[in-house]
Amino acid sequence: MIADEMGLGKTVQAIAVAYTYRQEWPLLVVVPSSLKYPWIEELERWIPELQPGDINLVENKSDTMGISRSKVTVLGYGLLTTDARLLVEALSRQRFNVVIVDESHYLKSRNAARTKILVPLIQSAKRAILLTGTPALGRPEELFMQIDALYPKRFGTWTDYAKKYCNAHYRYFGNRRQWDCRGASNLEELHQRLSQIMIRRLKADVLSQLPPKIRQRIPFDLPKEAAKEASASFAEWERLMKGMGSGVVSVDNPFTEVMGLVTQMYKQTAIAKAGAVKDYIKMMLEAEQLKFLVFAHHLTMLQACTEAVIEAKVGYIRIDGSVPSSERIQLVHKFQNEPETRVAILSIQAAGQGLTFTAASHVVFAELYWNPGHIKQAEDRAHRIGQTCSVNVHYLIAKGTFDTVMWSMLNRKETVTGRSLNGRREYLKADEGDKDKWEFLNFANAWTPSEMVLPLLWFVWYQNLKEFLYDTAD
Repeated sequence: MIADEMGLGKTVQAIAVAYTYRQEWPLLVVVPSSLKYPWIEELERWIPELQPGDINLVENKSDTMGISRSKVTVLGYGLLTTDARLLVEALSRQRFNVVIVDESHYLKSRNAARTKILVPLIQSAKRAILLTGTPALGRPEELFMQIDALYPKRFGTWTDYAKKYCNAHYRYFGNRRQWDCRGASNLEELHQRLSQIMIRRLKADVLSQLPPKIRQRIPFDLPKEAAKEASASFAEWERLMKGMGSGVVSVDNPFTEVMGLVTQMYKQTAIAKAGAVKDYIKMMLEAEQLKFLVFAHHLTMLQACTEAVIEAKVGYIRIDGSVPSSERIQLVHKFQNEPETRVAILSIQAAGQGLTFTAASHVVFAELYWNPGHIKQAEDRAHRIGQTCSVNVHYLIAKGTFDTVMWSMLNRKETVTGRSLNGRREYLKADEGDKDKWEFLNFANAWTPSEMVLPLLWFVWYQNLKEFLYDTAD
């Protein structure tokens, strides 16, 4: 496993290793769907002897004809589903001797279809390379399937691993009992054992010429009415969490009730702070020629950010889940090469990994996300090899909202992943920014979303929400 920090050239390393064993090909490259075209571009760049017909991109689950005829097959995780029988059979028949799995933390779930399909392909290969800058996004349980894919039973069974490194135990939500493996234990020992099977280098250790990354928190007050709503939600939140912690609950399924409230609070926060986010973007655009990234999660917030740059009449790109993979790399090139394209509005999920935006010197988080792995992946779209300027990361934190809960949760998780992966306690250290520069945010107008905004991808939301509840139930 190559687990170098984001921006240190894992893709090039993997291509070099795979090329060393080219006599053993065919080669299988499995990547997030958004990175299929960037990977093909890199393969063609670093292995110029590859002919156009040598690389086969699997476009859909029935697109199996090219697998047996090509030297290299590139495949997106999104195709590895329970109904992809023909594709799985074709992949198994081809007997790939060399396998590269990019962003291998996608294998974190033991029960996911893609994990069940991909792990046997990895284990049957002669050479397998897993790549990820965030092997564990937030907790040790996310490491097991990656380890077991490369070294079966090296860390024992899943139960052995969970008891030793995940503080596995039964947990109660009202009258419901559930086996909880989302904790952390014996992290120093886990770090030592990981160092035997994982190459991990940090930018601070091997890339001393890279300019620094400077994080800042920008806290601000909400408009009066929005602050009142947030306060009421918080009071209800505290009541429910106290009841779940004590086992005294007034409803049959408190878990469902808390999920509904968290959904409300997270989206409520996005809408409540959107007016201030718009004002902040416009303030940054007053600095001529400054190029920056804006990350958000909700489509409502992405819309508000887009409105801000349109109203400011500046060039921008936007990448969210609706943008086809084939178009994303073109948008990246546009931002990187055109001075008049000054802002990249990016979904944390759709554009937070695998893409390079070193033309930006600032990264703005309009919203927070569920775990530090995704946050750091997003930060390092700009802070990576090729960056010539300091990268300033600004977190816009609305006081008295769900932001404060998430910021605390992110730092708790970061201490766990830091001890597991890097052998030391780490935090998302972010000093408070210059109040004089952002005091105007306290007077931002409320913002109302358009009716055209699409709903959330509820399955992804539900999965992240469940993780959040486990993290905050103590």
